[in-house]
Amino acid sequence: MTTINPDSPVLVTGASGYVAGWLIKTLLEQGRRVHAAVRDPGNESRLAKLKAMAAAQPDRLKFFKADLLDEGSYREAMDGCELVYHTASPFTTTADDPQRDLVDPAVNGTANVLNSAKQTPSVKRVVVTSSCASIYSDSTDMQKTKNGVFTEEDWNTESSLEHQPYYYSKTLAEKKAWEIAESQDRWDLVVINPSFVVGPGIDPQATSESFNVITQFGDGTLKSGAPDYGMGVVDVRDVGMAHFKAGNTPAANGRYIISGHNSSFTEIAKVLHEEFGKDYPIPTRTAPKWLLWLIGPIVTKGQLTRKQVSRNIGLPWRADNAKSVNDLGMQYRPMKESLVEMFQQMIEAGRV
Repeated sequence: MTTINPDSPVLVTGASGYVAGWLIKTLLEQGRRVHAAVRDPGNESRLAKLKAMAAAQPDRLKFFKADLLDEGSYREAMDGCELVYHTASPFTTTADDPQRDLVDPAVNGTANVLNSAKQTPSVKRVVVTSSCASIYSDSTDMQKTKNGVFTEEDWNTESSLEHQPYYYSKTLAEKKAWEIAESQDRWDLVVINPSFVVGPGIDPQATSESFNVITQFGDGTLKSGAPDYGMGVVDVRDVGMAHFKAGNTPAANGRYIISGHNSSFTEIAKVLHEEFGKDYPIPTRTAPKWLLWLIGPIVTKGQLTRKQVSRNIGLPWRADNAKSVNDLGMQYRPMKESLVEMFQQMIEAGRV
């Protein structure tokens, strides 16, 4: 049981990120003081929305310069904080060098932040943003689970630098977090494992692979058919709230799958077509698995490999979110609400 003093400041790494924006909004609304760690505190355009949220109480939001690969750079921002949220990590489906672009920033960045926590006497709890990607690699992995559904007990054992490298990076980073947490006994670790995050951003121009993916449903990329690729879907606002609750629920422990819906690309396309199909080339057909296997690696420039096609296309994806509901009191938004509000925001921002 870990109780956080609400008067102590809270550190959020990757503060200008998609999830971090909603977490910070919640923290500020709850009267917390936030130490926001970013790579460039002087980047006014990236930080404008955060500053606007704190305009009424500017003393509650303070920015600090820190970088994942700059060892010790989070120490100043962490000083005096009992609660640390580590949300900073690369999320992209493309990487020229997976080791350099994905694994190193994720693993070394996690080690940087958590080793700083070991050296900061005030820290009582660290909440790390991991991913369902550290729980599974492909939908075929469900065959190895106890009851045909992913739970917090499952770990991704199939990803590598060559296959699902982003998933591999998240798995290694989370394992590093648990390794460091177990090397000390002053603070406890709670891990958030979201599925595919959607929904409107605090900043309409937020940089997240989620926006890049949803853009493809409206810009014609998938007009010939959406792949029947199973995945979990969760609203970014729910992910932000899950972080808040994980940090401030004394009995919170271990890992938490944060996923509102067992879904797929084809279901996402159906929801978007109902609302925006008259004006945008939202796909109405399902791309055949044989065709994806044949040309997918070519048209996606290697993003969709034949191994991914064989292990995911046409297969269901199911995860159990009961632990988050029971322990954290999570209530998940309807998927339609999340997708429609996200796509509408993207239209208004000229992103689709």
